[in-house]
Amino acid sequence: MLDSNKDSLKLEAMKRIVAMIARGKNASDLFPAVVKNVACKNIEVKKLVYVYLVRYAEEQQDLALLSISTFQRGLKDPNQLIRASALRVLSSIRVTIIVPIMMLAIKEAASDMSPYVRKTAAHAIPKLYSLDPEQKDQLIEVIEKLLADKTTLVAGSVVMAFEEVCPERIDLIHKNYRKLCNLLIDVEEWGQVVIINMLTRYARTQFLNPNMNESLLEEGSGGDRTFYGSDEDEDEDEEEKEKKAETPAMAKRKPYVMDPDHRLLLRNTKPLLQSRNAAVVMAVAQLYFHLAPKAEVGVIAKALVRLLRSHSEVQYVVLQNVATMTIKRRGMFEPYLKSFYIRSTDPTQIKVLKLEVLTNLANETNISTILREFQTYIKSMDKDFVAATIQAIGRCATNIGEVRDTCLNGLVQLLSNRDELVVAESVVVIKKLLQMQPEKHSDIIKHMAKLTDNIQVPMARASILWLIGEYCEHVPKIAPDVLRKMAKSFTNEEDIVKLQIINLAAKLYLTNSKQTKLLTQYVLNLAKYDQNYDIRDRARFIRQLIVPTEKSGALSKYAKKLFLALKPAPVLESPFKDRDHFQLGSLSHLLNAKAGGYQELPDWPEAAPDPSVRNVEVKDSVPEWTKCSSREKRKEKKVEKPFYSDSEGESGPTESADSESDSASGSESGSGSEESASRSESEESEDGSESEEEEEEEEEEKEKKKKKKELKKPVQESEREMNTVTAESHSHFTSLFSVEPAPSPQVTPVNTFLSNSLVTDLEGLSLSDTVLSPATIAPSSALKNYELLHRITGEGLSVEYCFSRQPFSPDANMVAVQMQFTNNATADTKNLHIEDVKLQSGMRVKEFSEIELLPAGETATAVMGIDFCDSTQAANFQLCTHTRKFFVSIQPPVGELMRPVFLTENEFKKEQGEQ
Repeated sequence: MLDSNKDSLKLEAMKRIVAMIARGKNASDLFPAVVKNVACKNIEVKKLVYVYLVRYAEEQQDLALLSISTFQRGLKDPNQLIRASALRVLSSIRVTIIVPIMMLAIKEAASDMSPYVRKTAAHAIPKLYSLDPEQKDQLIEVIEKLLADKTTLVAGSVVMAFEEVCPERIDLIHKNYRKLCNLLIDVEEWGQVVIINMLTRYARTQFLNPNMNESLLEEGSGGDRTFYGSDEDEDEDEEEKEKKAETPAMAKRKPYVMDPDHRLLLRNTKPLLQSRNAAVVMAVAQLYFHLAPKAEVGVIAKALVRLLRSHSEVQYVVLQNVATMTIKRRGMFEPYLKSFYIRSTDPTQIKVLKLEVLTNLANETNISTILREFQTYIKSMDKDFVAATIQAIGRCATNIGEVRDTCLNGLVQLLSNRDELVVAESVVVIKKLLQMQPEKHSDIIKHMAKLTDNIQVPMARASILWLIGEYCEHVPKIAPDVLRKMAKSFTNEEDIVKLQIINLAAKLYLTNSKQTKLLTQYVLNLAKYDQNYDIRDRARFIRQLIVPTEKSGALSKYAKKLFLALKPAPVLESPFKDRDHFQLGSLSHLLNAKAGGYQELPDWPEAAPDPSVRNVEVKDSVPEWTKCSSREKRKEKKVEKPFYSDSEGESGPTESADSESDSASGSESGSGSEESASRSESEESEDGSESEEEEEEEEEEKEKKKKKKELKKPVQESEREMNTVTAESHSHFTSLFSVEPAPSPQVTPVNTFLSNSLVTDLEGLSLSDTVLSPATIAPSSALKNYELLHRITGEGLSVEYCFSRQPFSPDANMVAVQMQFTNNATADTKNLHIEDVKLQSGMRVKEFSEIELLPAGETATAVMGIDFCDSTQAANFQLCTHTRKFFVSIQPPVGELMRPVFLTENEFKKEQGEQ
């Protein structure tokens, strides 16, 4: 079907292939047949071919490279979808040799009339940067240009490129800050997430901390304002601007006044809390948490609670963030306490996170309700959840003194539970609670001592022994008996329990040596010969401390102080306590560890940076991409009114690049430094009289521009023709990249409309009918060596190879590979040769002559020929000696497969005409 002459069959075939890819089936075998249709005239077929190529271009790089000239023609196609698809395929071919072509294509696409193509150019920037980081400076220039774009379609993509390539260049955002804030509501959802995260970090570097002076914070500082501005808001904005102009020293003595740009960001993100996309709501929530005054943060609580009705993956991320927020801002979520009650259908990880939130929200007023909930949870069949509940009860008891006894009694009741894991967890938590008031609870310690016969969980047994040893003075009769039982079973206990038995013996020896002296010696003797070196080491150390001898050091005098010192009670803290230094919603916050590529959330500045950097300068020039180079394009260009009625250009985005070009000068020329500040603060349109005057000025400018375009039309048409010719010749010269053109007189630009890229392309091209001398392309003397076999892997034999770039005399179609063998071993190596050659179809190898003897410490050289069949597939074979065989492979860089071709200009044109 793909080879058919009928477009309908080709279209049907492509639909089936794309459907196969969508179902996850491998369609890479059809690549050659699909590539042939890349030049098809049918637009629908062409679009589907490009979709296929984007998927498989990286896997089939050799075949994709053959179609580069077609992709370059696609970049000039009248259809914006074809231009964008061609750029997408070109940026998917990850071969360093085409980096210059990709860079040229991205620069041209960044100036395209279609916002969709400009968006695709923004997507291509990170791909090119990952392929060749040295292009960073040029890519930053493109990013700066795209950041000035006023379409919502481009905004999210270019900010993503900014984050990938140069997140540290915060200066690029200054001029575009207000525009991004105003466009935010209309950007597509994933673009909103990226922009909000970037603006969060930006705001942390440019504005003062709104909570720096909470006691002086004015009531009603804007938290209750509506999203749409009012006349009263405008009056307040005027006052804020006047206050903002005061020096930082005065600001310290006066109540904090929020920067109008800071307020703009908070106001424009607030409506996004109603977004249907959970990621957008989370992004706004983290922005408010990190940037908003405490009085205003509460607005995010309702939106986050609403997300708890989503599926478990969303719930998990939301609860992670809520758990962190409840530590710093507990009051936010207290009204929604019941939303965090646990359902039996919740997965375990959701149950544990909800427990965490409930524990963080617990206070004197709601603790009785929460403890009743916990009593229900302990009856669950999910043992991990039950263990987490017991730990939560322990934390509530630690934080709220009034319920400590109640919690302790409840946990003691759990000691009679049939489930061993429940009992064990209870013992561990009780141990921590008893450390706070041990003298009041000697009965509980006695009760736990009896459990040593039944509890088998090592951690629980160790906790009981530690408690009895630490508070042996409160149970003087029971403690020696526990040691006696433990001494009997010492050899069968786990290591953690053995260590606690040794500690118990030492403490009893120091407090009650009459009854326990012999028992202690017995335990220490058993420990002396234990298999675990930690236990042997502990036994020797303790013997020297508690049993003084002549050899004992000075430490033995202080044995009691060492073993029986008062130990502070443990503080039971939330695992989310210090996570807020990571940006909420980030992977680093989720893992509580810095993940690769994470950008730290900056600290608030002590003094506010200069706010005037965000004032937009007056611009009279029309953006480059709006200049039409032909009458046909001018016909296509229809003036459309903005979708929004606002006369303000920044808050009235539209998907039409044409309408922007007409309004660009008017929308920005009317914004001085002070006007732009007030415009960013208020979203209302300006007075009618001013907008009418601006419209009249715009009409006059349009008339002038039309006349200029009519005069310059012949020049622009000649420029278009030259662009086409140069692009084709440029692609041909790139494919013959080994040929370095001889220097020639610099070409004078035809006129001022010549693009920079065209001038660059024309420079250095010789127009004379002469042949390039071979001296200009002589191979470099410093050839790059590649390692074929390391001396460790090769048991003393190391092999390096290089592409000699000389003709291989037996077969001109083969690449000459020079190999150098070095014998680093002490014995001689014999019979060096090649066996078991495995090649892709079409490839051939001419083996080198066998090296019969390579003495120790000597080096030998051999040359072999490989026909890679114009592909970068590796040649695999075995390198054999008289004793061993080593599997090795040689994979050529693309450049080593080329050979120089000398052509006159006429010959070159003839070849070009046949392509």
